[in-house]
Amino acid sequence: MLIKIDHDFHERLTNTEKQVINFINMNVDKISAMSILDVAEATYSSPATVSRTIKKCGISGFAELRYLLTQQTETKKDSADVNEIFNKSLLEVTNTIDHLSIDTILKVVDEIMRAKRIYLLSRGLTELVAQEFALKLQILGYNVFANSDPAIMQKITTNIKQDELVFIFSLSGKTKELLSAAENASSLGAHIICCTCGDADTPLATISHLAIFGYKHQHVSIKTVDATSRFPLYVISRIIIDYLTLKKQEADEKQAKREAAKKHHSFF
Repeated sequence: MLIKIDHDFHERLTNTEKQVINFINMNVDKISAMSILDVAEATYSSPATVSRTIKKCGISGFAELRYLLTQQTETKKDSADVNEIFNKSLLEVTNTIDHLSIDTILKVVDEIMRAKRIYLLSRGLTELVAQEFALKLQILGYNVFANSDPAIMQKITTNIKQDELVFIFSLSGKTKELLSAAENASSLGAHIICCTCGDADTPLATISHLAIFGYKHQHVSIKTVDATSRFPLYVISRIIIDYLTLKKQEADEKQAKREAAKKHHSFF
């Protein structure tokens, strides 16, 4: 039995929650290979119900449940390895979100919305994060230029205007080309935002007006090349884009109402 509960606690559960716990306890050998959706379907419930039930039992979520299973049962090595990877990704996301300041996110969004132009700078594999972020900003109507070439960075940041914004993605916060570009822009009065998995005292964070920090897991999958996870940076960029999208939708709805009211007024 994986989830042990006493009689009093059992009586406080709903019938559906009891069904979820019974299913998990009766299928310990299968749960490690199942998703939360699989469990929901098998118990005629929903993923939200499964998640809530597990948390009521003192387990943080379905990912931890599967992780506990790998520790308590003779699971095949492949399943154990995959669950370990799941746990790593979960840690990166939850720790990144836990350390994010809502106030900082709101300030970042405000800087993006006010900027006449946004320069997105990055190097190496982090360029992939910056490119996707740039594309989504462009779809939302922002004037964005993404670049990863050091020579062009120098040219841009030595001619930047104060109403333009420099947004830098850097895994370490120590990349010399990005530091040089940040110093150039800062000397001309432009605002700088950095998104990094480095420490709060990294050089880039020190130069920047606003810094957003992601959690970097110490485990590196491929040690022969720079293949450290950029997942935390993706999470942060997704949060920013989602909030900007929400703000745009609200603005569009207000504009539509104003135009409808104007047409109604002119009709009469």
